[in-house]
Amino acid sequence: MAIKNWPRDERPREKLLIRGPAALSDAELLAIFLRTGVRGKCAVSLARDLLLEFGNLRALLAADCPTFCRSYGLGSAKYAQLQAVLEMAKRHQRETLSREDALTSPEQAHAYLQARLSDYPNEVFACLFLDNRHRVIEYEELFRGTIDGASVHPREVVRHALHHNAAALILAHNHPSGVAEPSAADLSITHRLRDALALVDVRVVDHVVVAVGSFVSMAQRGLL
Repeated sequence: MAIKNWPRDERPREKLLIRGPAALSDAELLAIFLRTGVRGKCAVSLARDLLLEFGNLRALLAADCPTFCRSYGLGSAKYAQLQAVLEMAKRHQRETLSREDALTSPEQAHAYLQARLSDYPNEVFACLFLDNRHRVIEYEELFRGTIDGASVHPREVVRHALHHNAAALILAHNHPSGVAEPSAADLSITHRLRDALALVDVRVVDHVVVAVGSFVSMAQRGLL
């Protein structure tokens, strides 16, 4: 049955307008993005098939263009549209964070870092530079590595902190393995960076380790 023939409060678009986006399933949200189905399938049925094919919504959103376009009902136009939506979401999150005091809302900073870092296939080390009121100055990804590590150079982190005239910063990196627990190497580089930055009066507020679906704050663990 075509979606237009469904009861009004069961149609994804109308359901979103009445109850809000959180009330929709992954398939319903994806159906709104797809807008139309294919022959013999409405948009919701197509969305369900795509989620089964990719495994989950995250895997579909993270797919590269050739993988995405191989699926029936998708193509380069849909891929470009999806990338634009994802980039708008990232920019919205970045602009929202830049207007807030990150330290009075650590969850917001953690969510931002998780959104930026969790999908990388390799380890990436980043810094969130803060002013003396702990407002965000800039986010930068400084080092990239293999699937299980990135070489972090304290001198470079100090140089970037001075360039931004930062008074404090939040360190962050991802674990592509999917396990957010800090390693012994993570703790070691955190303490080295803390000590190096202290020499130029820049404070390390936190080091956030990110994985898909989870993160660990070293500050909350008392590891700084």
